[in-house]
Amino acid sequence: MTVREVEHEITVQAQATEVYRLLAEVENWPRLFPPSVHVDRLERNGDEERIRIWATANGEAKNWTSRRILDPEGLRIRFWQEVSSPPVAEMTGTWILEPTGDGGTRVRLLHTYRAIGDDPDALAWIDEAVDRNSRAELPALKENLERASHGDELTLSFEDSVRVEGAAKDVFDFLNEADRWTERLPHVASVTFTETTPGLQTLRMETRTKDGSTHITESVRVAFPHHRIAYKQTTLPPLLALHTGYWQLTEDADGVTTATSQHTVVLNGDAITQVLGADAGVPEARAFVREALGGNSRATLGLAKRYAEERR
Repeated sequence: MTVREVEHEITVQAQATEVYRLLAEVENWPRLFPPSVHVDRLERNGDEERIRIWATANGEAKNWTSRRILDPEGLRIRFWQEVSSPPVAEMTGTWILEPTGDGGTRVRLLHTYRAIGDDPDALAWIDEAVDRNSRAELPALKENLERASHGDELTLSFEDSVRVEGAAKDVFDFLNEADRWTERLPHVASVTFTETTPGLQTLRMETRTKDGSTHITESVRVAFPHHRIAYKQTTLPPLLALHTGYWQLTEDADGVTTATSQHTVVLNGDAITQVLGADAGVPEARAFVREALGGNSRATLGLAKRYAEERR
């Protein structure tokens, strides 16, 4: 039986304990790993946990369940998929974080795997896939870890909420049925919506701005009836380098729902003057994005509120 062990590494300008924390807290993954859309912790037993991951792979939305063993003292995280996809018979991986002495961290990513039937062609295919994915993943991870650990001014998070005298289910239906947004939301010019797996959605949307122009965005969404829809934009407007968010619905004992829209964005610093003009800087871009995204969200929440209250 042929078992392959491979290693890839990169050096990150961030403290090893901070890098470990960011990797250990799975809610950070959509900010750290470009393919990652949403991650849920399903079980936790001591230092072992079970997580469910929603991500894009080769342009498609996928989800799977993995297990991890956390070692905060040794700055290691071991992981493996519960069910491997052919031609992989078994695969495990380990993150190893080593302080470099100058405040940085050597990030080592180890993979150990074997092919179904010990097939040499299948093993070669896995070799190539692991190498390609790791080489693509680590530079993006480095950039995002450094940004997240240093509190970059290009990153901002914000939320807007409304009180709805109606059921969370009705608000959820309004937000979940994105294929009807052209008739329900004035700022949406066109929508292409697919949901081949229940709760796992892709949404391509043409949005109108205040000046009458439009721009295209694409998102992957993960819906949890009837309380939450998490999403990540996979095609972004020029001003953004990252955009994740969620709709959160909390219904109290009196049947009143608090509906919240949350956004986390990273600005594309190179595009600020191109989009907003020669005199614009980061403060202007932050204010513009806060108002543009918040304005659309508040408009959507207001219409969802009316929809739900009419059905009470």
